[in-house]
Amino acid sequence: MAKKNARKADAHVKEQKEFEEEVLKIDRVTRVVKGGRRLRFRATVAIGDKKGRVGVGIGKASEVVTGIQKAVSQAKANLIKVPITKGDTIPHSVRIKYKAAEMLIMPASPGTGVIAGGSLRKVLHLAGVKNLLSKNIGSRNTLVTAQASIKALKALRPVKESEAKKFEVEKESKSKQEEEGQSERGGETKAHKKEDKKDKEAPKVKDSTNQKASKPKK
Repeated sequence: MAKKNARKADAHVKEQKEFEEEVLKIDRVTRVVKGGRRLRFRATVAIGDKKGRVGVGIGKASEVVTGIQKAVSQAKANLIKVPITKGDTIPHSVRIKYKAAEMLIMPASPGTGVIAGGSLRKVLHLAGVKNLLSKNIGSRNTLVTAQASIKALKALRPVKESEAKKFEVEKESKSKQEEEGQSERGGETKAHKKEDKKDKEAPKVKDSTNQKASKPKK
């Protein structure tokens, strides 16, 4: 019995560590019925493993804890895979419209960070994206922006290996051209310096010859 309980505890710990949870918003919702009003809580939760898997779920219950549990189970059922490049960013830009929200996400160079706010920032953090530019044009509602961010990330397509190699080759060729241009500029500056030195030394020699010629013979 002790071994079984230990195994169950280990499995429970593993399940907890597999995904990180982030409560985006908790709303108090009332429903009018014949007898009066029924009070419930709606929890919006995002989960992710910071390795490309992320999901958003909604749960309603009379207690907050139960609503969060329902939202987490729904988010696990709706997990998506986000393609992340070597620079910890997205492969291409996406502009999407969902309900009243209009969202634009763009890839960024390493060291930029996540330029986003609200629920989009939390979703990207749980997905493992570290460099990204974004703009929320439409609604600022937490639930709508969370769903729009999931839809935008779902629309991303991974970059093929052949295309990635092409980009790498183009970058290498550009860097080589820049290095060659710098070396040529350096050679030109050295040649100009040598010519300037020769021009400065030349008149000194001429002056010495003129002085010898002007001296009278005894």
